[in-house]
Amino acid sequence: MVLQQTPAPEYIIVHDGPPSDSSARNYYIKYKDYIKNVASSEIYATWPEATLYANILAIQSITLNRVYTEWYRNRGYDFTITSSTAYDQKWIPGRNIFSSISRAVDAIFSNYLSKPNVSQPLFTQYCDGRQVSCPDWMRQWDSKYLGDQGYSAIEILRTFYGNSIYINTSEEISGVPSSWPGFNLTIGSSNSKVKQMQDQLNVISKAYPLIPKIQSDGIYGERTANAVRIFQQVFNLPQTGVVDFATWYKISEIFVGVSRIAEIV
Repeated sequence: MVLQQTPAPEYIIVHDGPPSDSSARNYYIKYKDYIKNVASSEIYATWPEATLYANILAIQSITLNRVYTEWYRNRGYDFTITSSTAYDQKWIPGRNIFSSISRAVDAIFSNYLSKPNVSQPLFTQYCDGRQVSCPDWMRQWDSKYLGDQGYSAIEILRTFYGNSIYINTSEEISGVPSSWPGFNLTIGSSNSKVKQMQDQLNVISKAYPLIPKIQSDGIYGERTANAVRIFQQVFNLPQTGVVDFATWYKISEIFVGVSRIAEIV
């Protein structure tokens, strides 16, 4: 799915294991504490300050990409991100946090990495560059050497992710962000969530022309209800014409797939 803004969440839910491990515990923790834990697990606190900032920005950008696209919620899970490095980033319950990393996160926790004309935070993958090779991602040890040479954080990042990237800033801080408005959308509803849903359906209709295009005016009328009903028919949902929780997230999931907004472009 896609949140309309990129908030810096106050809390996120971390699943301590691979997504499919239903026995793994979910941790409800402060976003800044999560970033500090991952950074303390992934990089060395004695590295140059610019290297710390570069790596923390990459960590934050990955995390906010998961928040923004609601990657796991769209797949039926009730968490934001996992501790599995096969899917996300290393997070260790109860680990010690290094003071230099803590100070750096406090200074830049609302920042993330963007590219022009790409609305979501970049999914800035990385590896250590020693035990694991990743020629198209940031290599952490190489970022350390660039920091030793006097490169700034953004110069380090552009070495790996391209010269067009820039540092963006979240406009708000919230609880655990969710696009779901908290109530069903139906005939007579009129708000920004209706418009968001109409915009997404119109994008989806380009790939699924059976779904009619509708006016994106934020007003839930008969034509919107009909488009929703056809969407529900196409994707095997109860054909109520009402956007409930399941329909909202299915629209979000298909929209992400059609528009490919969850990918770096």
